[in-house]
Amino acid sequence: MAKGEETRLEIDFKALRHNFILLQNQVPKVPIMGVVKAFAYGTDSVVIGKKLVKFGATYLGVAYIKEGVRLRKEGVKVPILVFYPQLKDLRKLLEYNLIPSVYNFHFLNELKSSLTQNQKKHFPIHIKINTGMNRLGFDLKDLSQLQDELTSSNHFKLEGVFSHLSAAGMPTEDAFTKQQIEKFKIAVEALKKNVTSDFIAHLSNSSGILSHPEAAFDMVRAGIALYGYGNNINEQKNLQIVASLKTRIAQLREIHQGDSVGYDRKFKATKTTIIATLPLGYADGISRIYGNHKAEVSLHGKKAPIVGNVCMDTLMVDVTDIDCREGDEVLVFGKKHTALDFDKEKQSIPYELITRISQRVSRVFLENE
Repeated sequence: MAKGEETRLEIDFKALRHNFILLQNQVPKVPIMGVVKAFAYGTDSVVIGKKLVKFGATYLGVAYIKEGVRLRKEGVKVPILVFYPQLKDLRKLLEYNLIPSVYNFHFLNELKSSLTQNQKKHFPIHIKINTGMNRLGFDLKDLSQLQDELTSSNHFKLEGVFSHLSAAGMPTEDAFTKQQIEKFKIAVEALKKNVTSDFIAHLSNSSGILSHPEAAFDMVRAGIALYGYGNNINEQKNLQIVASLKTRIAQLREIHQGDSVGYDRKFKATKTTIIATLPLGYADGISRIYGNHKAEVSLHGKKAPIVGNVCMDTLMVDVTDIDCREGDEVLVFGKKHTALDFDKEKQSIPYELITRISQRVSRVFLENE
């Protein structure tokens, strides 16, 4: 059996549509930007991007210019915001009509030089404001200089202003989230007064949509929630998992007390044990941190822990108490055994696990929406 037939990531369009509608209902009539960075959170950015546009997304968001170029080459026409545009790729940003996030004066000046060289005017940009994430963005103290830069030439068209909520999914941080909202309002009002009132203000990410609908402004950015994961129990309960990683048992082996499994002999049997070898490993995105009973897969509805170190192309699980055969299907994570269930020791977060699934794993699309 070929690798693609054994190990595959099934993408459920019906679940994606459910999540999109759920998010839209949280903020009625507010446009949604579908975030498809990181290969659409490990699925397929082109396929998912086109579906989201079909469902009603008015914008798409990517991390890097090359991600936006891929969408354009596949015929995606809606505006695409690039969150972290790289200076070396500015030519392609202009060529493919992508919208940059502008987050500091250095990038603003380099972009201005590039626009001058290419004789472009009124080029759309979104200004990133730092309201407390302290990652990227202009601080409020920068607003006066920023306004001067934006109004001193005709190179730029201020199409959007945005910021990012850092703890919107944590009820214990509601006071901080409200501070971020208020800082963002200050920046928006200043830019409306001193630059233009005709731009899109957007602040909410997935948790913002689900937990703070009052922060919707003119548009919201839907990311992880589209793919079925929330940042707390309340956010999670109504979402549907989109991606299911499945494989099949490649070999079953009975080992006895004292026998070891895998590299470095990290697992040693204390009794007669049945081991199932699965054809996926860290080259497929299942990190070594999940070895040695730190994670478990689902087989015929029962949990099977990973034993020993995860290998590059394989991993082994203990199926001693499960009636199974070689070739039986195994759910690594998905609808009935989520990424949260797989990572039983909570060593990471669903974002990391699902975005790391290698592109050598076949994507299978369930056309059921």
